[in-house]
Amino acid sequence: MLQCQKLQDLDTALELGGERFQIDCLNWPEDFPYAPICAGRIGRTYEALVVDFRVSGLDLRIQNLADGGRIWEDSACEIFIQPFPGAAYFNFEVNAAGYLLAACGSSRNARTALCADALARVIRIPSLEGQFLKETVNLSGLWNWRVTLVIPWTILGLDCAALPSSLRGNLYKCGDLTAHPHFATWAPVQTPAPDYHRPEYFGEFKLV
Repeated sequence: MLQCQKLQDLDTALELGGERFQIDCLNWPEDFPYAPICAGRIGRTYEALVVDFRVSGLDLRIQNLADGGRIWEDSACEIFIQPFPGAAYFNFEVNAAGYLLAACGSSRNARTALCADALARVIRIPSLEGQFLKETVNLSGLWNWRVTLVIPWTILGLDCAALPSSLRGNLYKCGDLTAHPHFATWAPVQTPAPDYHRPEYFGEFKLV
């Protein structure tokens, strides 16, 4: 468990107690051979799941400047989580400016968006500042950016005092409409074309 009392302490807590991950599975290399470096740490506090994405790669696209938009088309990172085996799963998709798309359901086409109150409870900490948070951008070149999500257990329907030992899910890096479209995953996905809404390919997140 991450030992932190304030948001400012998250970096230290993640470094000391978080599990490292790399989003480096290129499941469709012939069609999408490029992927930026995307890695980070994942951990938990008593009240929330914390995932810290760190990206270094080409292009910076931020066209969605509100929650609930087409986040996957921007420079984005995602975590999908299935709190209970065989049940509905959540998708949390965040762009480099910290704008979020989140929903829950049993498949790609059977999803219910999280309400505004629930979205507001998910803390986003983007490293980009200034114009990147207020204006649309579509820039070339090499960019380094980071975004941290703090997702309360209650949003996932879990009891803070009785968490399971592990959760199923996957971590993704995407940028559908960037100059170099890319689709990378943490756990391999064995589909003919990019498809992140495939819980049968979720991996395991251990809650230590």
